Parts: sequence; structure tokens; C-alpha cells
Amino acid sequence: MAIKVGVIGTGNIGTDHVTRLASQVVGSKVVAVFDVDTARAERVGAGVGAVTRATALEVIEDPVVDAVVIASPGDLHAEQVLACIAAGKPVLCEKPLATTTADCLKVVEAEVSSGRRLIQVGFMRRYDPGYKVVKDAIDNGTIGEALLAHMVHRNAVVPDSFTSSMAMTDSVIHEIDTTRWLFGQEIVRTTVVATKPSPLAAAHLRDPQIVLLELAGGGVVTVEVFVNCQYGYDVRCEVVGSAGVVALETPGANALIRDGRRIETVPADWRVRFGATYLAELQEWISGLLAGAVAGPSTWDGYAATAVAESAVASLESGAPVPVGLVERPGLYT
Repeated sequence: MAIKVGVIGTGNIGTDHVTRLASQVVGSKVVAVFDVDTARAERVGAGVGAVTRATALEVIEDPVVDAVVIASPGDLHAEQVLACIAAGKPVLCEKPLATTTADCLKVVEAEVSSGRRLIQVGFMRRYDPGYKVVKDAIDNGTIGEALLAHMVHRNAVVPDSFTSSMAMTDSVIHEIDTTRWLFGQEIVRTTVVATKPSPLAAAHLRDPQIVLLELAGGGVVTVEVFVNCQYGYDVRCEVVGSAGVVALETPGANALIRDGRRIETVPADWRVRFGATYLAELQEWISGLLAGAVAGPSTWDGYAATAVAESAVASLESGAPVPVGLVERPGLYT
């Protein structure tokens, strides 16, 4: 038996998902695709034997499609996810779930009204082996009580269209979800701290930035986001406990040791660093659907991450700490 998948959006990540689902994930088959770039969608679909649909809604309502992957621009996610709920079809939605908390809450309400979980949000770091080691060290008490964490999110370069607020909504949103998942707590306040700007960043871009995330239990997480670091893609995480420390360093593809020096490879981009992680995410999603369950990051996780990102954008603009306000969590997500 195979889960027949429709994919909405065949840009970089969408095309990668199509390829993995068609050739690497056990138990899945891509049967339909859509993108506003029809030629690209036809090319990607033809490569895996999938039909190209004229609209996203046609993919969702296609009777052959069992489940949907949404990899379209973020401002389209809420509308498309709501259509999936209305059609009763499970969906893996790339982050963000929606670009505003208001839209996220519409999705929460619709899914709760449906009476079952249909949505998984694409916070793929939860499937990364390195992050799982950090999570296990916290949950097992290996480092004592987890007190604080330091995180780093660096990109070599970003396009000129990238803005200071996108550092929160597109980049730090991963650290936001990772923080909530690792500590098992909600984030209650954010503060964005100004730093000396890089002379290599665009004039309109505040880069790098430091973000402080305050947890409900009193812990604090610092996030350095630097999207023009020049040297590669570098993601790190260190959690400090009362009896030890657990750290995730950037994995090197290889190392050269010579003349008293050690030279390690740094991933060029997120596709190199997290390629295997995306595969693990998709495999667990498909395996869950075959078993009759959606168990990954939930609609609530997507809503909470967007709410924290909104708070961080407000702090970026005001220069002051900004609280995070969340509605009461529905029982479907407890």
C-alpha cells in the first residue's frame, strides 16, 4: 500500500520533497503537483509520473490524492491548509503554518472542529539526529536540570529582498520551535538586541541580531542570527544544565589535518546540512499515515511559533521586551 501524495509548490524545497517522496520514502507515491510556474511544475511532475493540476485546490480535491504537502509561499499556507481540512486530507505544511497568529487560529479552530489531527508542520529539526541527542540529554536528566541555551543560526548570504523581520519569521522561527520542543515549555517573552552591523550586509538589513527567548519555567535562550556570515551554513545549539552541558556542533563532511592544522568542511546551505533530516521527516509522516496517525509538530506548534516570531518582530521594531500571548491550548493538542 502507498500513500498517494499531492504536492503544492515545486520551488526548491517542493522539488526536493517530490524527489524524496517518489524515490526515497517507503510507502509513498507522488501523483499530482501544482505550481504557479506551470512549466516547472510540469517538468517536476513528469520526472516522477505525476499529473500537473491547474490550481492548488485541484490537487487538494483530487480523489486520487490521499495526502498533501504544502511548499508554497507562506502567505498562502492558511488558505490551502484550511482547504485540506475541509477535504478531510492530512497535510504536511512547510513552516510557517501561517504568517499571522489570526490565520493560525483559524486553522486551529477548523482542525479542532474536525475532531482529529490532520496537520503536521514542517519543523524538521525535531528529526535531526544531533538535535535528538540534545533532547534526550535534557529529558533523561543527563545534564541535570536544563537552565539555559545558546543557539546559532548563520547563512552565508541572503538575497537583497531579505528583511530584518524575516530573520525572525524565516530563520529564528526554527530556533523558536526547537526551544519549545527541547524544553517542553512555552516562550513567554522575547527581546531583540541590537549589535554592530556587518559591513557586508545590505544597508537596509540589520545583521547580525541577538534574540532572547524567555521560557515559562524561568530559563533563557540566546539566539544569534547572522544571515550574511559569508563562510557557509552554520547551525549550533548548546544547552547548559545544573550538572553538565550538551552541545550540537556543525557536522563536518570531512576534515583535513596537516602541518599542525585541522580544516573542516562547513555545509554550504540548509539543503546540505539538513538533507537527511528532511528525508527522516517525510518518512515518519508517511509511516504515520500508513498507521493511521499524524504525530509530528502540530497546528498548535505552528501557531505558537508564529506568535513568538510576531513578538520578536515587535521587539525588533520597538527595542523593548515584548510578551507572547497565547490562547488556551485546546485538548486536541495536549
